[in-house]
Amino acid sequence: MKKIAVILAGCGVYDGAEINEAVLTLLHIAKAGASYQCFAPDVEQLHTINHLTGEQMAPNRNVLVEASRIARGDIKPVTELNASNFDALIIPGGFGAAKNLCDFAVKGAEAQMNTDVMQACKQFADMAKPAGYMCIAPAMIPLIYQTGIKATIGNDADTASAISALGAEHIDCMVDDIVIDEKHKVVSTPAYMLAQSILDADAGIEKLVKAVIKMC
Repeated sequence: MKKIAVILAGCGVYDGAEINEAVLTLLHIAKAGASYQCFAPDVEQLHTINHLTGEQMAPNRNVLVEASRIARGDIKPVTELNASNFDALIIPGGFGAAKNLCDFAVKGAEAQMNTDVMQACKQFADMAKPAGYMCIAPAMIPLIYQTGIKATIGNDADTASAISALGAEHIDCMVDDIVIDEKHKVVSTPAYMLAQSILDADAGIEKLVKAVIKMC
């Protein structure tokens, strides 16, 4: 059975992991006959958003504690992620990927990653193990891999240009499709960067999960 590591960025589209993307990812991993283990950084979120009003709220929350809601408590700190124990890595999106796993939401083309998340992702890159990034999470791909790696966030021109400035070759992509960098075994899909419904998001996510597992 293939074992997939999944890194979550909290809980909720505006400040954490996009819940639908995360759940669909776990569902498709299981449907493919693979197993998963969730991880998250044990850090404060950039901020906490009231998802009803869109306003910032207090007190702030912890990324690992919030992500544990999605993982039903079965989650570990990302510092415990050893790529030797897994066949592949998948990171769902949500703004938390660009706020808590890295600072792309704030810094754009000057973005840097959380050190522990970078160390975990880099292990998969260095061991040539497949990885999948969805929604805004592909903003991290050029920070992990070498210049010229193919990636997509869909077709938003400003976001794509920032990702290009970080060193990736951005490929425009429809919501129900994926972009594969065969050389580095990296798959990306727009998901809720473009999705208008859970069905839209599901189509690309299913393809991404299948492609990642097929590369294992």
